[in-house]
Amino acid sequence: MALSQQQKGAAFQALHEGDPFVIPNPWDAGSAKVFAGLGFKALATTSSGFAFTLGRADGTVTLEEITAHVTSVADAVEVPLSVDLENGYGPTPENAAEAITGAALAGAAGGSIEDYDRDEERLYEVEEAAERVSAAVEAARALEFPFILTARAENHLRGRPEIEETVTRLQAYERAGADVLYAPGLVTAEEIRTVCEAVSKPVNVLAFARLNLSFEEIAAAGAQRVSVGGGLTWSAVNGAIEAAERIIDDGDFSALGTPGRVKEWLGP
Repeated sequence: MALSQQQKGAAFQALHEGDPFVIPNPWDAGSAKVFAGLGFKALATTSSGFAFTLGRADGTVTLEEITAHVTSVADAVEVPLSVDLENGYGPTPENAAEAITGAALAGAAGGSIEDYDRDEERLYEVEEAAERVSAAVEAARALEFPFILTARAENHLRGRPEIEETVTRLQAYERAGADVLYAPGLVTAEEIRTVCEAVSKPVNVLAFARLNLSFEEIAAAGAQRVSVGGGLTWSAVNGAIEAAERIIDDGDFSALGTPGRVKEWLGP
């Protein structure tokens, strides 16, 4: 029997109150089934990975496209799904609120709102960004089930990696009511620890190549949740590119894979 939104929301909420955990990022329903089948307790979408499945660059997806994607992924698994909602697909607090409501109605148990406007290529001012978080929180609280709202400080990814600004932004988003705080692009255990000690809400940390730390080391620095963004997408795509290059360059098919264990997760 499929889990209800109430059950998925409660399970996701409980994860943030227990031991630190990894939340991998599938790019479609098939990869979601694989990760859930491996035993991960929750999943999160990746904006860059999903955009790739449409043949487009990150930041070009619409709210309508992401909600259809959420339904596809959420219906495929029995674990909670959080959604990368970028900046809410519009500059206003109302846009952020609409994105949260849309994702929730599509089947999500959580979602993130970032403080960067890709259209104008600017970070929102702190007060402006906090207003958007507050509107998203209000939309989340209006739902009939628990919905975990993550607020993202994007300054490390946008050429402003000062940890003081990161802390200022995340503290403002905590005051605005966010359930989880997230600053993608932290690159040392010291930066992670500084952020985690500056706030009282759970912190999500992005694991990526430049962050040369194990899960245990990230958790020891204070993180509650560790995600991988588009990393698994690119691992899969790069593997396919390497196999395809061997075919076109050398006529060598030896790198082709088989369904293997995947069959047990895809069903009849």
